[in-house]
Amino acid sequence: MPVSIRPFVFALAMVMVAPMARAWGPLGHSVVAELAQRHLSPAAEAEVERLLAPEHTRALADVANWPDQIQNDPAQAALWKQTRGQHYVNFRGGSACDYVPPRDCRDGRCVVGGLQHYVDVLADRRQPDAARREALKFVVHFVGDIHQPLHAGYRDDKGGNNHQVQFDGKGSNLHRVWDSGLLSSRGLDWRAYAQVLDAAPPVRLPAPIAPLDDPYAQWAEESCRITAETGFYPAGHKLGQDYAAAWRPVAEQRLREAGRRLAAVLNLALAK
Repeated sequence: MPVSIRPFVFALAMVMVAPMARAWGPLGHSVVAELAQRHLSPAAEAEVERLLAPEHTRALADVANWPDQIQNDPAQAALWKQTRGQHYVNFRGGSACDYVPPRDCRDGRCVVGGLQHYVDVLADRRQPDAARREALKFVVHFVGDIHQPLHAGYRDDKGGNNHQVQFDGKGSNLHRVWDSGLLSSRGLDWRAYAQVLDAAPPVRLPAPIAPLDDPYAQWAEESCRITAETGFYPAGHKLGQDYAAAWRPVAEQRLREAGRRLAAVLNLALAK
């Protein structure tokens, strides 16, 4: 890890251990962004407003899905090609969730490397505002991505995309169920969903995983370990409300953790 970013990573690791009041589909990403915005420092909030002013918004939720949306924009084809591999990280399979950068994130082409890169750009006041604004959008999105368990899954089934299921009476795959199906089953829009989650007692974040000194790698390993829990991959392929009842609280916990960690990242990167 470059020496220049060690103070930032150390400070972020300290935040991680304290209790804190297309990964996810559009709903999940908007919820994470809104939860983070509610816990920005005054300095970070002012800088977010300044950077987003040309977008005619001050809301992180309004730009949270942009890194997914560019895949449908011919004008952004080069940027999509450059960044599409940074929405996820593939572990080697089995029950191993240990992050090894040369194997799992060659040349920074994974969500861990993507976060490291765009946080550095966002924090660098020497960068043009346009570059920092783009970096802000990617940071907001990638923090959400890395907390979706199947965006840190296994190569052998492409993060659950190859695991076919029926959910709510419709053909789907396990990745899509976690992207959107579990959350949509609540019947809430993103504002109402964020309000419900933010009203709960402050989320307690997991302690650092030794010997990692990279918080982003830890978040990926946490997600991977969820996919290895008994019942995450269902025994049958027809999922009912019992699966939603069992696993939606886990998905919501990851949204809450992502929101608080995103706020911590932005508060540090955008501090005066």
